[in-house]
Amino acid sequence: MATHFHKKPNLYPAHVQLKVSNLVRSIEYYTTIIGFKVLQQTEKEAYLTADGQTSLVSLVEVQNAQPLKQGFAGLYHLALLLPSRKDLGNIVQHFVNMNIRLGAADHDVSEALYLNDPDGNGIEIYIDRHESEWTWNQDEQVHMVTEQLNFQPILAAADGNWNGLPADTVMGHVHLSVVNLDKSEQFYTNVLDYNVVTRYGAQALFVSTGKYHHHFGLNTWNSNNGHAPTNDMVGLKSFTVVLKDAEYAEEVKQSLTNNGFIVENFAEAPAHGGTQLFSTVDPNGLRIVFTLDGE
Repeated sequence: MATHFHKKPNLYPAHVQLKVSNLVRSIEYYTTIIGFKVLQQTEKEAYLTADGQTSLVSLVEVQNAQPLKQGFAGLYHLALLLPSRKDLGNIVQHFVNMNIRLGAADHDVSEALYLNDPDGNGIEIYIDRHESEWTWNQDEQVHMVTEQLNFQPILAAADGNWNGLPADTVMGHVHLSVVNLDKSEQFYTNVLDYNVVTRYGAQALFVSTGKYHHHFGLNTWNSNNGHAPTNDMVGLKSFTVVLKDAEYAEEVKQSLTNNGFIVENFAEAPAHGGTQLFSTVDPNGLRIVFTLDGE
């Protein structure tokens, strides 16, 4: 696994904070099925870790939680990037042993598995093909497809030693359901510093820094002209983006302010996964926490 795409100076996601309806049930799922360990837990919140030190996902129980609905912005899926094909093969064997229903796809740049947590939050678990195998056209667009995944070489690479998520697992990307693709593109590319690297017609696009195939996906498939998520709805509460240094953080603040976005402190920011510098809400009503913590 190439590690530089998820290190500074790239603008990479580091942590996803999820609202869930039943914390005990969700902890059981994310530890037993996905393979996280609990880093810290309170009555209504849990921080999940792969390496025992940093948190990639946190779970917050919402009282009288409302289910995910069509027509709202939020999380399409969070994507956990594993270090190697052996690790992907091991977790496939684990899912088979646990009789877990899976989706799967070959995206040319990556090999991916898809599943949903008990509240319907989407999870992708994937590995990247080496960047030398990615195809970029003259317009700096990367070739991505959705084709049938060949499980044979993946399972052949497994060694049968599945002990939970590997310590080197990272938050590979975050895919968002957005209400307006044009406004979202404007925000992520002109207010923030992402580059569009793939478009799927008028309904989806993918952005990154450092020529990664994508740090964020944005689509309107279930949310076009929809609404910001409500506080009592399960799903995305916030996601964290790592900034390269304090000087650049001031530039991001200024860009947000100049474009009419409120820069503030998010009182409910995750306690692990990066110390909050400041926060904002994107055009879809989705909360971003900015941090300097990261590799």
